[in-house]
Amino acid sequence: MQAIYDITIDELEKYFLNKNEKKYKAKYLYNFLYKEKIKDFDEITTLKKSLRDELKEDFYFPTLTLLKQEKSEDVQKFLFSLEDNLLIEAVLMEHDYGLSLCMSSQVGCNMGCKFCESGRLKKRRNLEAYEMVEQILKVEELISKKISRIVVMGIGEPFDNYDNFCKFIKIINSDLGLSIGSRHITVSTCGVVPKIKEFASFPYQVNLAISLHSAIENKRQELMPISRAYDLNTLKEALIYYYNKTHRRITIEYIMLNKVNDSIEDAKALVNYVKDLNCYINLIPYNTTNGSDFERSSDKNIKQFYNYLIKNKLTATVRKEFGSKISAACGQLSSMAEK
Repeated sequence: MQAIYDITIDELEKYFLNKNEKKYKAKYLYNFLYKEKIKDFDEITTLKKSLRDELKEDFYFPTLTLLKQEKSEDVQKFLFSLEDNLLIEAVLMEHDYGLSLCMSSQVGCNMGCKFCESGRLKKRRNLEAYEMVEQILKVEELISKKISRIVVMGIGEPFDNYDNFCKFIKIINSDLGLSIGSRHITVSTCGVVPKIKEFASFPYQVNLAISLHSAIENKRQELMPISRAYDLNTLKEALIYYYNKTHRRITIEYIMLNKVNDSIEDAKALVNYVKDLNCYINLIPYNTTNGSDFERSSDKNIKQFYNYLIKNKLTATVRKEFGSKISAACGQLSSMAEK
């Protein structure tokens, strides 16, 4: 039996054709699932009972259980329990342009980034596509509002769960589904080079963000073990390949760590690394996590770093802080109830 939120519109059309039904019923069902938000096939009284019974035999409605909800200013954090009782978190952020959901793609993470709370969790398993879809549906149900933007930057490395991530995008992007435009979706990767290249051929214009955090090789390798597998040169080649194929600007994410990667020398290395990339640099003041030896860069150092980038004609911003009071900010998600 398959979770009903785990099927794309194309797959659902094939399902109905195999049942000797008209394929338009797939669109009809999708509308009830994602627009009407039904939770039982018997609610679709316009479908004949025999077909509803077949749907109940082949599909089920999964349950994502809310365990905890915290609020702080313009941020809400949700702790969810999956069907196997494993835990994930999602964060809702309120912006001038609408509501953005930062969501998880795995239970735990194997990337081991030293500054990241999520990276201290060992990966238990990948999330299925429907478990990613459910995060959106459940949060929309809880807040009675529509989410307009998605950032896949929560717990997990999306490109370590590539197939399920891509299926998730197809489902939520469908006009018949949640209708979230691909340009309103951003995926962040720590640099899984083969998947960056594969993503260049993905037929949806999803925004790509790279967690860089240092443009000095030995320093990045110390902060991010993945750099030992894919060094900075290899990563840059992949980013150039991606841009040449998609012509889409890349976001470079850079966490500001006190006396680690926030010097002018670090800024010079970053300028040199990205000078021939079409990119946008997002400087992220470090958010303290439990048991971490890292500290946030001073406002003075952040400003000096930022000014150096601007002086060298790069496009950069300092990210507005969201959710640090409830451990919902960048790098703080950890499904803490598991500990």
